[in-house]
Amino acid sequence: MIKCILIDDEPLALELLESHIKHTDGVELLQSFTNPIKALQELEQLQPDLIFSDIQMPELSGMQFSKIVGNKFPIIFTTAYDQYAVQGYELDVVDYLLKPISLERFQKSVAKFQSRSSTSSTVSTTSVPDYIFVKSEYKTLKINLADIHYIKGMADYVTIVTADKKIHTLENLKHYEKTLPGTNFMRVHKSYLIAMDKIEFIERNRAVILGDYIPVSETYKKAFFDRVNG
Repeated sequence: MIKCILIDDEPLALELLESHIKHTDGVELLQSFTNPIKALQELEQLQPDLIFSDIQMPELSGMQFSKIVGNKFPIIFTTAYDQYAVQGYELDVVDYLLKPISLERFQKSVAKFQSRSSTSSTVSTTSVPDYIFVKSEYKTLKINLADIHYIKGMADYVTIVTADKKIHTLENLKHYEKTLPGTNFMRVHKSYLIAMDKIEFIERNRAVILGDYIPVSETYKKAFFDRVNG
């Protein structure tokens, strides 16, 4: 259910939008305001999912209202003047409705907001897992990313090295280069993928991890030292 508020200094405009809300599934009206300053004072308490706001209002324009609110509350502008459209989109509002607003156009705007909210929610809730599952012999092992120090690629398998064990699996190094987050893991050689936070020190063109000297090849040298120095 989308909980919304309406802001317009024209009572007739509010009545039309209130009617549209009654004929739109999934939308609930929290409150209507003829004074945008009053609406600002009530925002924190009401916590609407969406705001429909007129642009031309004497106490505070919709543009000014939007700048005060920022990105905290999504806004759909309603106005009788189409010259405000460009300004509205520059403020990253959800939509721009030109009066008189038909029910069909209103519902399309609501659908646009739902689509945008769904995409935003997916992005915010999708995160990189902090572990991987690895097949080794007859077992499937769970390995925390924080435990991986480096991965060494061999002819037909790789060895995942942690502080206390070495795990052999029939995968190639490229698979782990794509799978592991680049925020910490980096390819430094055709045979090595390392965890940058596990480097103990660097000596010439070698990174030392767990006392092992891991070569940094010419192919990856610039990117590696750019990251170390930057």
